[in-house]
Formats: sequence, structure tokens, C-alpha cells
Amino acid sequence: MPAEATSPGLTLVGVGPGDPDLLTVAAVRAIAAADTVAYPVARQGAEGMAATIAKPWLHDRQRHLPLLLPMVAEAASLQAAWALAADRIAAERAAGRRVVLLCEGDVSLFASASYVLLALQQRHPALEVRLIPGITSVAAAAAAAAWPLALQRQGLLLLPTPDTAAELDQLLAQAASGGWVLALLKLGRRWPWVRALLERRGLLEQALFAMRVGWPDQQLQPAVEVAAQEAPYFSLLLIRQGWPAVLP
Repeated sequence: MPAEATSPGLTLVGVGPGDPDLLTVAAVRAIAAADTVAYPVARQGAEGMAATIAKPWLHDRQRHLPLLLPMVAEAASLQAAWALAADRIAAERAAGRRVVLLCEGDVSLFASASYVLLALQQRHPALEVRLIPGITSVAAAAAAAAWPLALQRQGLLLLPTPDTAAELDQLLAQAASGGWVLALLKLGRRWPWVRALLERRGLLEQALFAMRVGWPDQQLQPAVEVAAQEAPYFSLLLIRQGWPAVLP
């Protein structure tokens, strides 16, 4: 039975990091079946990155529902935005429309959709929701660079980039001790001091720098080749400090 035939009418869809061809078949089918396409925007009038990624799969008869989810740190503003987004989505469902909420990357990993989901569960608990996972920027970067993320029994530790050199230094020591590969997201303005720390530890040549993965201006290169200047918010590092004992 097709997925859309059993859909609860509200689906949170991960659209991947940038390339429209990286949407899953399930994601494309859910979008095609939707009457209303909701998506986050950082400011009024913006198109939104998730909507831009999914644009080839949208059609003219669909309603568009931009949801203002500002990139601010103030808790009350964020909570109000999530609540309003949940209420607007619930209103679409109450009107009998099938709704998808688009989310860049995966719907459950550092995702604005996760906060909207929690608000829906709190404010509209009877509303059934289906989640469709999406490819993460970490997985997409590793694949594009032919950079195996983890082998055999290696661990993979995925975190936002720490705010201080001391925190990152401790994290690198823990990863080296545990044999973990480290994936650091939201690198941005931290890159100059992160680069200096990696250089002191002799890790620059073993780290992969990735920026705007899946977009036309995607950048993938060894960290040693990237200048010590602020990077875009949507940049990440993959750091391997050793290889497992058994290799081809």
C-alpha cells in the first residue's frame, strides 16, 4: 500500500542538506500528496532553505505556509514561535488539508522541526504525525568526499562545535582515547581558533572541512587547505585521529 494512503495527514519531512536529488522516495511521495506545504523561515518574506531544496518536487496547486522560526537565543521568543507554528499547522489539518512540514537535513537531528513536533504533542496531542528522516549534512559530506565516517567498532560522536578551545581540546582528547570519529557542526565563526587548535595537535591534514553541503557552492577539502577566517554557519568538520587495526 502506498505510504500516502496510510498517512495520518501531517508529515514532517527531512529534505537533506541541499541537493534536491537527495530526498528519499518517501519524502517525494509525501510532498506530492500534500495540500499544504509548511516550511521554516528565519524572517518574514524569506523563501526558506528547506523550501528551496524541495522546490523541484512542489506543484502549483499546493498552499504554502511559511512559519517564522527566528534564529535568536531568547527562550520566550522561540517558545512563542514554536507554539504559533504548531497552531497554524493544526488549523490546516482541522480544515481537512494534508500537510507536510519541510525540514532541512533530518527531522530529528538539531532540527527546528523537532521543536515544532514537541509543541504539537503538547498543544494538539490528538493530532497524528508521521516523520520521514532525511540525509544529514555529515553523511552527505562524507559520501561526497569518499571519506568513511566510521569503520568496524569505531564510534561516531556528532556535536555542535564547542564555544571554547578548552572544551574542544578536552573533546579531542576523549575522542582519541575512545577511538571515536568526531563530527563538529555549526562551525562558522569558530573556525579560526579551531584551526589553530587542530594545527597544534597535528590534526589538520586528517580533518575534512565541508561547507554548504549539497548546494551549488559546496566546498569539500582537507582542513589544512582552508584559511583561518570565519566560515559560514553551515560548515562542519570531520576529524579522524586514527584508523582501526584491520584495513584492506
